[in-house]
Amino acid sequence: MLGCSVLNLRRHVGLQKLSALAAITHSSLGPNKKYKFIHDDSSGESALVCSCVRVLENLELTCAVGQLVYETLQAHQTVYNSGSGCLLFLAGAWSRAALECLHGGISVSHIISAMSEGIDVCAGVCRKSSISIEGLGEVQPENSTATVPHAVPQASNPPHGTGRCGDQVLNASGQRKIKLSRHFCESRCKNASAASQGKLINIAHVAEGLRHGCVDAMNLVLEVNQMQSQSNQDMNCDVFDITKVVTCVLPGLPEAHACVLAGCVVLLSAEQLSVVHHLQHQLLKVALIRGDLSHAFRHLGFSRPTGMQRVSDHSALESSGREEEWMAHVLALLLNLEVNLILVSGLASEKVIQRCCAHHILVVEKVKASALSAFAAATRGVPVTYATQLSKHCVGTGAKVAMWRDLSGTGRKSSAAVTISTSGNCSLVTVILTSCVQSKLQVLEDQFWACAYRLHHALKDRVVLPGAGLTEMLCVHRLQKQATRLCTERTADSEKSSSPYRSAVLHLMADGLIDYISTVMVNSGRVSKIRATAVVNQHVQDCNGHSDGAATFSKLFSEGDHEGGSFSDGAPDLNLKIYDNLSVKQEAWRKALDLVSLVLQTDAEIITGVESQENLMLL
Repeated sequence: MLGCSVLNLRRHVGLQKLSALAAITHSSLGPNKKYKFIHDDSSGESALVCSCVRVLENLELTCAVGQLVYETLQAHQTVYNSGSGCLLFLAGAWSRAALECLHGGISVSHIISAMSEGIDVCAGVCRKSSISIEGLGEVQPENSTATVPHAVPQASNPPHGTGRCGDQVLNASGQRKIKLSRHFCESRCKNASAASQGKLINIAHVAEGLRHGCVDAMNLVLEVNQMQSQSNQDMNCDVFDITKVVTCVLPGLPEAHACVLAGCVVLLSAEQLSVVHHLQHQLLKVALIRGDLSHAFRHLGFSRPTGMQRVSDHSALESSGREEEWMAHVLALLLNLEVNLILVSGLASEKVIQRCCAHHILVVEKVKASALSAFAAATRGVPVTYATQLSKHCVGTGAKVAMWRDLSGTGRKSSAAVTISTSGNCSLVTVILTSCVQSKLQVLEDQFWACAYRLHHALKDRVVLPGAGLTEMLCVHRLQKQATRLCTERTADSEKSSSPYRSAVLHLMADGLIDYISTVMVNSGRVSKIRATAVVNQHVQDCNGHSDGAATFSKLFSEGDHEGGSFSDGAPDLNLKIYDNLSVKQEAWRKALDLVSLVLQTDAEIITGVESQENLMLL
């Protein structure tokens, strides 16, 4: 902890705010996440949250650092749906490391350079400790020769000049370089190595290791995967198509009523219920609208700035007349094309819904974009931006609607849950999530999507990492080993001034990872923070000292004695049950360091000013 005089002197308030924001992640790490109620005194409303992303969504973030953190987490969550807690926690831990470096007189450029080296070290550890999922968890016959799941091979001559993962790149001299990017592992089933071809993937075993405490949610994911496999028997590799999955939340029912259904399940009002009864058991013509179904809607390129008016604007009466004219034109077009069903990705105006109901046309709004694409492929319909663009070539055929459950007695606005399917192979699957506690539905939905995306990325990457903090322990060991080497080896004159700084920064980055591991252990409810930190440090010392009582993680992988060395046995423990995603973890670490570097450079520019750009790292 830095003294007040140092903080006032340096005024790196951005790093301090980043560290403070990261404190909200402590209770959301590990398998036993804790719920929080966020209460709004002005409106009296409350929200039940269980992740740092949902906490930030419900906070009023007025500072620039808060906005930067929120946008970073949202960008990460949109792609990966997990790992945001790890991202923010390490951003806070490494921001404290940067503050300590500044207190010790280390320059901003040296801090950023050394932290970048630390991320390269961690990326190398992840690359070496990656476990291929082909054959992972398979049961071998007693009389057969067991083939253990193997780490990602480091072949000297990989096909087409590249390795299995996107972060393994060979230069002209044949040496491997680490390439950190937003896409760390881009291998596909058809590119599997010859050693692993023909092996089946035990998806249940992989899913078990990726559930991270969310047992019920992952069981639903496995049901979805099984349903997709049954409808896609011609697929030549194991995949989990996340774009063909939608969720539907139903309050008032116990959580045990959660289930998985084929097709797209949507909630409709009592007014639309009569239309559903009229359209049941028919093959419908469907119109697909990509946007809002209203007179005022304009796609992004033609939207006017809000709050702006012109003196020559038409009166409200004339505007209402134009809306009626538009509505009459659209309705006539729909009736002429014999459209029975309209799927809208955005919102539909109440007037349009009422007018369509009068003509037995069902309007369904808020349809997921990926679901809209699936219906387009199955019905051969063409999505349009405006209803006025519809023609006979855009209308799809073969859609069906059916009543799934009557909700009129639940006291909610929606009166029915309806299934929308197609006569063709749509492959859409809906996960029904239920709870008697309405505020818990958002948490259950988040948990399902986190599990779904973990399995999706594992099958996409074709590799996983040792979980439960084991990968982080390996990184701590390698960072400390690298830092010790920098302190002891003789370096060239040009490197003498930076080596001591690099060693100190790497040690502090390792401390941040130790803090992360110990926090996860504390959240398991079994040890205190002091005990957890002591256990982690002891494990690292055992590994550094090559003692017989090796740490748990050192039993999994035995590193070589020299930099870039390979494993002595090349295989992980077969009893390993907990896994992490390679691409998710590396991207979370990279974004955490990006946050720290950006805030650190911005603080420095505010404090000292910038006369030259040569020492700035462009992110």
